[in-house]
Amino acid sequence: MSGRVRIKWEFDEESVVLQPEIPVEAINDERRITRDLEAIQSIISDNLLTTVFQPIFNRENGSVLGYEALTRLQGENPFGEIRDLFHRAMQTGCICTLDCACLSSTLATAHSFSLAQRSELLFVNTCPETLMNSSLFFDTCDNLVGTFGISREQIVLEITEESMISNYAFFRQSLETYRRLGYKIAIDDFGAGYGGLKMLSTIEPDFVKIDRHFISHIDRATIKFNLVDAIATACHRIGIAVVAEGLEREEEFAVLRNTGIQYLQGYFLGDPAAEMNAEPAAPALLSITTKDTTPRAGESSCMGDLSTAVEPISPDKQIIGALRRFTDNRELRSLPVVEGSSVVGMLHRSRFLEENIIGKHGYGYSMNTYKTIADVMEKNFFLCEANTSIDEISQRIQSRKSALQYDDICVTRTGKYHGTVPISLLLNSIMERNINLAQGSNPLSGLPGNDFIQREITLRLHQSMHFDVAYIDIDHFKPYNDHYGFERGDHIIKSLATIITRVLSRLTSSTFNFAGHIGGDDFIVVSRPQDSLQIAEEITSEFKSKLPDFHGRQDFTCGSYSAKNRRGIEEEFNLLSLSIGIVSTEVCRIESYPQLASLATEVKKKAKMEIGFSIVRDRRLGGSM
Repeated sequence: MSGRVRIKWEFDEESVVLQPEIPVEAINDERRITRDLEAIQSIISDNLLTTVFQPIFNRENGSVLGYEALTRLQGENPFGEIRDLFHRAMQTGCICTLDCACLSSTLATAHSFSLAQRSELLFVNTCPETLMNSSLFFDTCDNLVGTFGISREQIVLEITEESMISNYAFFRQSLETYRRLGYKIAIDDFGAGYGGLKMLSTIEPDFVKIDRHFISHIDRATIKFNLVDAIATACHRIGIAVVAEGLEREEEFAVLRNTGIQYLQGYFLGDPAAEMNAEPAAPALLSITTKDTTPRAGESSCMGDLSTAVEPISPDKQIIGALRRFTDNRELRSLPVVEGSSVVGMLHRSRFLEENIIGKHGYGYSMNTYKTIADVMEKNFFLCEANTSIDEISQRIQSRKSALQYDDICVTRTGKYHGTVPISLLLNSIMERNINLAQGSNPLSGLPGNDFIQREITLRLHQSMHFDVAYIDIDHFKPYNDHYGFERGDHIIKSLATIITRVLSRLTSSTFNFAGHIGGDDFIVVSRPQDSLQIAEEITSEFKSKLPDFHGRQDFTCGSYSAKNRRGIEEEFNLLSLSIGIVSTEVCRIESYPQLASLATEVKKKAKMEIGFSIVRDRRLGGSM
């Protein structure tokens, strides 16, 4: 038998009909679909669908925003997991019927807990196919809401992003039907499926729920933190609330509380339960405190450390409001103009008063009194992110017009207004930093020493910056020192310091990157992640080119030299080489300088295990080797 159905001949009075072969697979698929359809209908008719509710908490005060309704199966069934049930319903074409049954169970259960008399929201999972292709779900939803007296504004329709949508225009039109009546819309599992930013921009939901894949172990993976922070920032700018779901560990919460995400959901805060009686999560939220990483005075290297949160002014206010602020506070040099959370302009005291209050002929106030702040604000102003280094800002200031060089600088954090920095404070900080740098420099190499290195790295960690640390060690330096003499050993140290400084200067113009001398033959280079590997390769190449000078032509040609070791025994030693271990905060989530130093030492040891020049970059996801 070939696995095909044999040809069947049928005879009637005048003709012979030939029926084509039917694949066995097709027959089996049809039987399975029929069997699944009957099983799903049986589950619905036997009332085997039940609902549990998982609370969603407000991060700020621990109050319960609402509950996500999760469908569960009672008794024995052929599907096992609830996900498999919905997958089979999609295949059999009865997903709408199943969605309606789940909705009926959810709303009936919520009604038994007096949802209509409460303020919490109810998040209900719905397939996009159901919302687009069926009036049955709409009628079921609206009739049940009316029957139970539940406000439509309390219902949030969660649409999973895992389903592929072929017609976004029609999908948006379908959702508008619900939205016009007051229903809210949420994108579930954001980042895990097909739609992504296209779905976000098309349907403009009220909520975005970030998939638990990005929340799980976010404390160990900087790339996850960056993606979650970027999603939250983008959503906040367009007025979409964000929920982080799948929160299961205290360490994850400690990270999420600093991202600006408003709402949290997960087993760490509340399990799914048969009742809607979750207590506020304030005790759990308040019991976890973040470490105090605020830098001490004189240690500021980023603009966020220097900024002061001056109360902003709205662009729709009359200019009399700004005049009063400047009159009441003679120390106030500038006013940031903020709309929502975005900086849209600045008012600088001297120019504002001179141009809009005094005016060319002394009639400025009379002529401008009707104007709003938006009419007179300066749109060409100095804006930077909080994690921008003060050295970088000092360079940018020099490229500005001389008339604008002494204006206050406006600082944002992830795009939102954070504060302002007077130019005098910036200059004082640069001066103090240079003094500290000079006092802590290594006398042999002239590079910053351990105090400066630790302070700079700690500040970068405090600002959640991405950077790589290259730990550079000279191989076979001790026998070289013993054989060739301390004077030539000092020459090696000075030469490597010069090479490092020259490479940094040649490859990068950013003041973000810096080099330090830990001591002995150990150096460190801090750089942006995209620069570190090239910097290490260039340092290695230049140092290698100096080996004939370091060892002399004869030893260099031999590739080694013979000398007595410290036990007085003649031994063959290799020529000098460099071992460089690189640790990236872009991959590893590092919270302290000691943790980073420990990781860098491990990677450097791995590099030193290789013979000759070696560069090893740590790409692990987490903190263990």
